[in-house]
Amino acid sequence: MRLGRLQRSIFSSDRDRKEAISSTAAAMEGGRLAATAAGLWEEVRELSLGTSSRIDVLDAPPSPLAFLRDYVSANKPCLVRGSAAHWPAVARSLWASDSYLVSAFGACRPVTLHLTPDGRADALGPLPSSDEPDRRCFASACARRVPFADALRLVAASGGSPAPRVVAYAQEQNDCFRTAEEYGSSALAADVEGDVTWATAALGCAPEAVNLWVGSGRSETSFHKDHYENLYAVVTGEKHFLLLPPTDVHRLYVRPYPAARYVPSDADVEVEELLDQELKLEMEEPRRYVPWCSVDPYPRTREEALRARELFPLYFQGPRAFQCTVRAGDILYLPSMWFHHVRQTPDSSGRTIAVNYWYDMRFDIKYAYFNFLQSIEYPSACCSSRDAGQSEEDDDTSHGRRHVAYDRREVVSDDANDGE
Repeated sequence: MRLGRLQRSIFSSDRDRKEAISSTAAAMEGGRLAATAAGLWEEVRELSLGTSSRIDVLDAPPSPLAFLRDYVSANKPCLVRGSAAHWPAVARSLWASDSYLVSAFGACRPVTLHLTPDGRADALGPLPSSDEPDRRCFASACARRVPFADALRLVAASGGSPAPRVVAYAQEQNDCFRTAEEYGSSALAADVEGDVTWATAALGCAPEAVNLWVGSGRSETSFHKDHYENLYAVVTGEKHFLLLPPTDVHRLYVRPYPAARYVPSDADVEVEELLDQELKLEMEEPRRYVPWCSVDPYPRTREEALRARELFPLYFQGPRAFQCTVRAGDILYLPSMWFHHVRQTPDSSGRTIAVNYWYDMRFDIKYAYFNFLQSIEYPSACCSSRDAGQSEEDDDTSHGRRHVAYDRREVVSDDANDGE
């Protein structure tokens, strides 16, 4: 009897000892990983990007060879001042005029307007039916088709004072500037160029998509990345970018969030009342998850700032994000897989208008390296599933959930064999 208790005591002590050793080893490994990652963030800046928070600014468009060699191959952003200043939309300030835009496009022609309560489409929002403020979901905007003249008016009014309940942003991505359903086949196409010639020559292909963005000072785009070489031209107003290289992926705490969408309290509300309506979040069914960045770099209140620094120390205590302001006539080269957050300052009409060109990226060894880096779990960048809005039922079924490379077009599904 005493021998049995002694054996159990020995085995228990041995098990505790092994668990303690394993825990210590894991902590040491986590410490080494943290030091290695921090070294990577610093080294990529010292060797390639620079140690300040500014990116290269060019006073003239580069030659295709210089652009390919110095920026595309190096996966390094640059800002080209005045590269689009000769476009009629910029040089003659055509797109700053409501009357011109309406006459060139058509007052009654419908376009897609994205509506949110805070100006953040495709961003994190409060998880519906949860009293815990840290539980979040991926919130998509409410989309409404409206006449173009009304869209212009509603976007400008979104930034007015007092601020309306709803913010309108005219953007649809997916080559919206060239598709007939949105802005294609209109006189506006003659006001800008169909591509960025020096980028097209360097990349050896035409843009896969050309998109139009019409927003107000309250429109904001959360941190994300795209699998495109992005040439971003501002026509009116200004865009303010925060940029982080792909090596800093762990600093943004990318997690799978359940998808939701803003819906109106009254689906038949008149166009004139769109900014005064109430929007609420509804979870998508069937349930799906979207990998998204958790960090908001601009907390609204002091309490939110303190909480953000506690939750996301890798971002707020790490190297500063690169910053740049893109003014009317400038073109920003945003390399593929770079994370970017965007805010804007409108022109005198209350709007910021931009056109961007998405060129296909090369899925080469850099892409493979990024996927490998992303697959490594950084200890302090992990969180419980509850923080990302998952329930206990979700936890039980998530073991089979497949991992997908983070991208605006990709999702994680509850079913390991089901995804977009």
